[in-house]
Amino acid sequence: MIQSSSSLHNLVQSVRLGSLSQLGAFLCYSSQAASSLQQVDKPLPYCADGEGEFANVDWDNLGFGIMPTDYMFTMRCSKDGCFEQGQLTRYGNIELSPSAGVLNYGQGLYEGTKAYRKEDGRLLLFRPDQNAIRMKMGADRLCMPCPSIDQFVDAVKGVALANKRWVPPPGKGTLYIRPLLMGSGPVLGLAPAPEYTFLTYASPVGNYFKVLKAIARAKSRGFSDVLYLDSVNKRYLEEVSSCNIFIVKGNVICTPAANGTILQGVTRRSVIEIAHDHGYQVEERAISVDELMDADEVFCTGTAVGVAPVGSIKYQDRRVEYKIRVESVAQELYSTLEGIKRGLIEDKKGWIIEI
Repeated sequence: MIQSSSSLHNLVQSVRLGSLSQLGAFLCYSSQAASSLQQVDKPLPYCADGEGEFANVDWDNLGFGIMPTDYMFTMRCSKDGCFEQGQLTRYGNIELSPSAGVLNYGQGLYEGTKAYRKEDGRLLLFRPDQNAIRMKMGADRLCMPCPSIDQFVDAVKGVALANKRWVPPPGKGTLYIRPLLMGSGPVLGLAPAPEYTFLTYASPVGNYFKVLKAIARAKSRGFSDVLYLDSVNKRYLEEVSSCNIFIVKGNVICTPAANGTILQGVTRRSVIEIAHDHGYQVEERAISVDELMDADEVFCTGTAVGVAPVGSIKYQDRRVEYKIRVESVAQELYSTLEGIKRGLIEDKKGWIIEI
């Protein structure tokens, strides 16, 4: 089980490991944790109602929950499988057929990315093209047409700009952007939907937290979150409930290979590249519980949590404490990653899009 507070130095309390077929490990994050788009280049009237540069939000107590913003973006798939020109509209409810593919057969998927505000007020996006590529992979698996990379990125840009006053001040949080792709057309038998909708909305967020059944059970036992083992051997690490996991031993950083059940996280991939740049040896492979318990350091990565160090893990009757140090590997990688995301460190990789 893991528990973290409002900064990178947040501690992770204890983790109890299980398998995917059973209740797994427990962790907990008290987080603060060609354009198809119309009017993307011209900011919409953010202050049309006489509001100032920032929305009326208590930025110092921002959690990770839905806070309706001003605009969302919608684009629909035409009969020939191509997406029509999308548009920004006021944030609000959408109408779906009771027989929509996403409601009846779960034909839908989502991505998550963030917009950051620089000290000079400009907005930055971090590798949204990678989210677009991952959405395409998921769409192919679910027999859905998918927006192009340019369409996806333009939608994210447009939503960020249209909701600029909802982007927290530097250091107070981020604007979480959620692109969705779903089978919105009616279907009765098990088959791909006849029509599809791509929708993108946003919400300002601070700390991350998430409560699902396993996590709620973990918290009731005094743990913070859940870490799962594979369902076959019940001894190899899979994922934390909401993010990827890494272990550190000496100069070697290991993380489960992103195949099968392991999410190909954008933050995960970025941390791996940064770790290589810092001279670490990175291995993507199967990791046993024994290696986890013998690690020098453990941390998690994800769009919502960023890079979060683990304070302790409990497996069966054994508990291991990890020291959270300022000079830790997690801190080093976090500082570089966040520095790039927020424009404080030169982006030599072409990861940042300024809008």
